[in-house]
Amino acid sequence: MIYIGLTGWGDHNSLYPSRLSAKEKLQHYAAHFPTVEVDSYFYAIQPKQNVEKWVRETPALFRFVVKAYQGMTGHERGAIPYESKDDMFTAFLTSIAPFMEAGKLAMVLFQFPPWFDCRKEHVAYLRWCRERMGEVPVALEFRHRSWFSPPFYEKTLQFMRAERWIHTICDEPQAGEGSIPTVLHPTDRDKTLIRLHGRNVYGWNKATSGENWRAVRYLYRYNEQELREWVAHIRQLETQTTDLYILFNNNSGGDAADNAKQFMQLLGIEYTGLAPRQLDLF
Repeated sequence: MIYIGLTGWGDHNSLYPSRLSAKEKLQHYAAHFPTVEVDSYFYAIQPKQNVEKWVRETPALFRFVVKAYQGMTGHERGAIPYESKDDMFTAFLTSIAPFMEAGKLAMVLFQFPPWFDCRKEHVAYLRWCRERMGEVPVALEFRHRSWFSPPFYEKTLQFMRAERWIHTICDEPQAGEGSIPTVLHPTDRDKTLIRLHGRNVYGWNKATSGENWRAVRYLYRYNEQELREWVAHIRQLETQTTDLYILFNNNSGGDAADNAKQFMQLLGIEYTGLAPRQLDLF
């Protein structure tokens, strides 16, 4: 199955009736798409009651891609708010248990930062993470080009297959070492994750500090030709993996939802089993 969705459900005004409260948005989102990335986990491991609420609010076919907490991927450079890394992973696994019990966890996404390059100690840490996550399906996304440089390209893919990492295939600006190419090679027969970040080279290279960087980095709207290129990629990938999860992250200008809907049309997808659509009467 091809699951198409967005990275988060909060900031997509084109999907929601006016005056809709934040706590109601997921139910409305689930009337449009069958999957979503839970990016709030990146900033804090969520209380179980939040997860239980999200599970209740979504239909049976709905699937969550949970983003790993920043302390787990090295984005948090200061002290982590846990006694140890092992305690941190335990807290994370406890938190996502309701997703798993409901059969609604697609995977956990480990997105590593641009300074996480291809070196021995980083490979060792990836092995430790995979072991610590047990039987939870986990996806891996790099942001440093060295992993797919000529000396390591095949070894990186072989490593992901051997360690049971789901390859996250990316469409993003080609902006030097802090970006990766689009590598159309699944590493898991069951699942592949695809994240479309836009192609705003200027925004990608802008320093990721200050309050305004998010308004620039993912400011991009895919045109029809670019989406049709991805239709061809999807037709190739769906012969190699059972389920494809496609997440649009180009939302600095509110373009992700529209691009995702457009992509569904180009692929000829009409989902059944979504949440009932509610009308905005006023």
